[in-house]
Amino acid sequence: MTRGESRAGRRTRGVLGLVAWLCGLAFFLPVAWMVLTSFHRETDAATNPPSLTAPLTLHGYQEFFGAGGAGVSPWPPLLNSLTASVASTLLVLVLAVPAAYALSIRPVRKWRDVLFFFLSTKMLPLVAGLLPLYLVAQNTRMLDNIWLLVVLYTSMNLPIAVWMMRSFLAEVPVEILEAASLDGAGLPTTLLRIVAPVALPGLAATALISFIFSWNELLFARVLTGIVAGTSPVFLTGLVTSQGLFLAKVCAAATVVSLPVLVAGFAAQDKLVQGLSLGAVK
Repeated sequence: MTRGESRAGRRTRGVLGLVAWLCGLAFFLPVAWMVLTSFHRETDAATNPPSLTAPLTLHGYQEFFGAGGAGVSPWPPLLNSLTASVASTLLVLVLAVPAAYALSIRPVRKWRDVLFFFLSTKMLPLVAGLLPLYLVAQNTRMLDNIWLLVVLYTSMNLPIAVWMMRSFLAEVPVEILEAASLDGAGLPTTLLRIVAPVALPGLAATALISFIFSWNELLFARVLTGIVAGTSPVFLTGLVTSQGLFLAKVCAAATVVSLPVLVAGFAAQDKLVQGLSLGAVK
């Protein structure tokens, strides 16, 4: 490589690095602005243009959590979201790992057709299936039931989880599985003691994505739930009332609702990066 080519390569990497930083800031600044606004008073948050030097306060968070008995408690919606997200994520992993095992390590006949069938289920718009699901839930008396959301979130996230886990399990060395088979290990033992530890980064990445999709889902939760099983996104939409938009309180609520996803992503960031890299390169 000549000196000119080396300089051109460094210049290209520098430009790409600058673009990556600009893209990162473009995604980060709205979140930072939301968090900053959540610490302002309503009068300061509503100014145009907003003031960066306005005094900080916890009044928005106190209003969100119903300090002094005012407002509705956000804890039931938060617990509902946590229940639906965690339970559906566990079910997705329990169902996706054996399916991915059958499509990668022990491939069934026409396994490509099976994969594309899973993918085709994601092509139907959610709105198109909303009325049939509502009628089924109404006839089975499952409206405003958190376990209905668990079933729906599991079915929604299962196709993408199977696709992801299939690519992860394809990286498991065949020699390990053959050694386990020679030692007399059955399928449950192989999945739990051999496949799961090796594919742990992939499991973490799949679980985190399923959790995020479930936590952020709004349409089904808005239509199929009410007072008892309402989730945190539904609670957020309820903050916009006929009395007006209280921007500081809404930003405080959005910050609190975003924290579980941020904490889960930060805790699993190492496994997430390893898992996504493992599934991308064969």
